[in-house]
Amino acid sequence: MPTTEDASGTVPGPRGGGRAEARRAAQGKGGRADARAGATTGGRAAARRNAKPKKNVKKIVAWSAAGVLVLIAGAGGAIYFKLNANIKSFDADAIATDRPPESKADADGNKPVNLLLIGSDSRGGNNSDLGGGEDGGARSDTTILLHVYADHKHAVGISIPRNAVVQIPSCKLPNGKWTKGGSDLFNAAFSVGGTDNGNPACTQNTVEKLTGIRVDHTIVVDFNGFAAMTKAVNGVDVCLPKPIYEGDINPNLKKKGDLVLPQGKQTVDGQKALDYVRLRHGIGDGSDIGRMKRQQAFMSSLATKMKKDGLNPTNLLPLADAATKSLTVDPGLDSADKLLSFGLSLKNIDMHDLKFVTVPWRYRTQDANIDLVQPDSNKLWETLKADQTIDGQNATGQQPDAPASPSAAPSQAAPTTAAAPAGDAANAAIKVSVYNGTTTNGLAGRGTDLLKSAKFSATTAGQAASTKYKITMIEYGSGQKANAEKIAALFPGAELSSGSSRGISVIVGQDFAATTGAGTSSGTPATTPGGQTPPQPLPTTVTNDARSADDDICANTTYGSGG
Repeated sequence: MPTTEDASGTVPGPRGGGRAEARRAAQGKGGRADARAGATTGGRAAARRNAKPKKNVKKIVAWSAAGVLVLIAGAGGAIYFKLNANIKSFDADAIATDRPPESKADADGNKPVNLLLIGSDSRGGNNSDLGGGEDGGARSDTTILLHVYADHKHAVGISIPRNAVVQIPSCKLPNGKWTKGGSDLFNAAFSVGGTDNGNPACTQNTVEKLTGIRVDHTIVVDFNGFAAMTKAVNGVDVCLPKPIYEGDINPNLKKKGDLVLPQGKQTVDGQKALDYVRLRHGIGDGSDIGRMKRQQAFMSSLATKMKKDGLNPTNLLPLADAATKSLTVDPGLDSADKLLSFGLSLKNIDMHDLKFVTVPWRYRTQDANIDLVQPDSNKLWETLKADQTIDGQNATGQQPDAPASPSAAPSQAAPTTAAAPAGDAANAAIKVSVYNGTTTNGLAGRGTDLLKSAKFSATTAGQAASTKYKITMIEYGSGQKANAEKIAALFPGAELSSGSSRGISVIVGQDFAATTGAGTSSGTPATTPGGQTPPQPLPTTVTNDARSADDDICANTTYGSGG
């Protein structure tokens, strides 16, 4: 995602830091002021120079294991008894009482679910063998808020940078007392109390305060769970744009070292999987942003693999057993039947409709950390609250209210459907990107469905650069005019325009909104099933950077240049 320039017009480069600051804050050693002072003396880099070199610290995104577990679980039987013995939960009394309201179910009982996925780099137990180092405590290097829409056919995971400066609310300590809270790094919330188990309730409280969204469930997985899961599924397919050596994974070596991960596609498990998802240096600009992109790609690949291999007890038993041995959950998922029931409710999510994005962010000018960009971040949270997908589709589980003249829409839409060259097998080879050129939510999705009904290979691309299109526009590249004319038959009155870009794009306008009964010709936004005005369209910096779980594993796996 692009960064934002500061007042001087320059974009601060990526910088290290964050973990040491979070650790000092969590242990009560001077708070924010001391953390800033520490940063001026070198922070993490200085600590590395002064300390005896240790084994490479394998920071992982164990939430990928947990996320896929809930997406593919639901077999029952022997899995139930094994899972029930493994699962641990955290204290319900540590969850804040001042929380956002619960999501409301529609008339059919459909309700969205928000799942917080946390990767813990705890050194407790056997994790020190995988993670390296001897530091105590636990940190959450990666956190994703997974929003499962009410239709339970769409989901989106939002990555929250670990060194984003946020307001951390009052959190419960192991001794029963509550902190005062205050501004700090996001991953400092998980470290509150300084225990090897971390503080998932504090992270949950922080996410609710940050987003205004109620977290229904929280899952934490550590090193052991992640490594065991990747082995249980016989490895996960990944891709790298360049080869990675020992010196990239552990800069303390001060040399290139042996090859660890070759360039291109490969299958990794165990230690190699840890190396891939924690990798920062030697690729892109060496930032955590690039690492989050690879983590999203890894989770997508793991979910796709499990979906392809089949959801049967033979596949699920070793996977679920491996994951839950290192699993900590909220009290609402503290038994196998609760976890499996929840997982079963999510089995219909298609990989193309499982998306991943990073909350809008920018580097700070005053220190080494990150600020969340406003109002873009709040637009993203409001989109989730309204149960709208990031490309503007309604996924509430029910359709919006019918237009004022129920008979008008079918009679107007009928010619469009009749004109569709349905059954033309050649249409499948014609790829079309559909954009919403209005403020009417879900219009690009409707256009995509119309094209798919005529056998075209259509993809919803999101919001157009302008929302003031009165007439639907079909833009086509060289040699695509005949195909564009076939598409125009589905959109009566649409205008055709040749351009230099490849392929064909459809930008649906207010005329299409009126024809389908989705809005008025004046561009007035439709309302959600709850009667509320839909959120503002998301900026293209969010929609264009989204990853679908079925995307090419070699695409969008790094950030910035260099390395």
